[in-house]
Amino acid sequence: MVTKQTITAPAMLGMLGGGQLGRFFVIAAHELGYQVTVLDPDKNSPAGKIADVHLCANYDDEAALKQMAETCQAVTTEFENVPANTLEKLALTTTVRPSAACVAVAQHRVLEKTFIKESGLPVAPFAVINIAADLPDDASTLYPAILKVARFGYDGKGQARVKNQAEAQQAFAEFKQEICVLEQMLLLDLEVSVVLARDATGNIATFPTAENSHLNGILDMSIVPARCSEVLKANAQMLAKKLAEKLDYVGVLGVEFFVVKNQLLVNEIAPRPHNSGHYTIDACVTNQFEQQVRVMTGLPLGDASLHSDAVMVNILGDSWFANSAEGKTVALEPAWNKALSHPNLKLHLYGKHEPRKARKMGHFTVIDKKLESALNVALIARSELNIG
Repeated sequence: MVTKQTITAPAMLGMLGGGQLGRFFVIAAHELGYQVTVLDPDKNSPAGKIADVHLCANYDDEAALKQMAETCQAVTTEFENVPANTLEKLALTTTVRPSAACVAVAQHRVLEKTFIKESGLPVAPFAVINIAADLPDDASTLYPAILKVARFGYDGKGQARVKNQAEAQQAFAEFKQEICVLEQMLLLDLEVSVVLARDATGNIATFPTAENSHLNGILDMSIVPARCSEVLKANAQMLAKKLAEKLDYVGVLGVEFFVVKNQLLVNEIAPRPHNSGHYTIDACVTNQFEQQVRVMTGLPLGDASLHSDAVMVNILGDSWFANSAEGKTVALEPAWNKALSHPNLKLHLYGKHEPRKARKMGHFTVIDKKLESALNVALIARSELNIG
């Protein structure tokens, strides 16, 4: 593995992935004076559109990886499903953060759950399902449960709620008998997350704990600071730090938690900036994407403290569609003017060329000195933009 000490601007940095997380990274890198090469197979990728170089190729394309290795001083990723081999190959000649080993853990639920459990961190009861015979019978305390595919599941995809063995067998068959995790379904008090940055010498900067709510398996809203006890918020940050240290993680890491009977359980990890950390763009001294740039270039971590309370709301492609009086679906442009009439609302659209239902098209964040005021405005704007 190649590691450079400090990489100074205007060096070229590499980003694997061209979605909205990559786009915000490009913006942060440009603000610090760096250039960015984005590798993404989509010619319309939001990050590729604003990058200095867009390599429109697959993540295992030899020529593209050769160019990235030769021109980029450091490389990172915006999503966990980039092939680990790609990261390993790039790491032979350039700095790669986070490492292929860390990404490999996060991109496979079995490795992820097992690592969390073996690290002594609390996790929901689960069973690894390699073949149909591994599915427990109806007497198992795991039921009711959620069957989750081990790879490529996100935003509620690749998951099925099952009440018994028969339903689990049917879902397993529908998942084409891919390796899965069967996880006990829990009655949640709430869900929270912590985003942190850890540098190569082990320094950690932790963003405030966020309270999250989901709609159809996709993050809908993040409230910061989370409306729970100070002890719970501090414990979430402590567990997230412990996990980063156990992984020997270098980069920006998102850790999601379930809260059950006032106890924290680690749900999953993301080896990158996180959707629930978008509030940091407008509400923190340093945002999660600037931290990503700082970590990969060896710069000191920025101040992660909150300067305003915040409520972040995702804007999905559904907001571009409505039902007519005749019951037909019609296309429309969301009422941006109404949302922007709130002076403390910050709108971020991702530049995606086509709205589709359930596709993340943007988000807005309302900041205020009082959390209740921010939440009230966010709920009004959410309605104005036809969200939910």
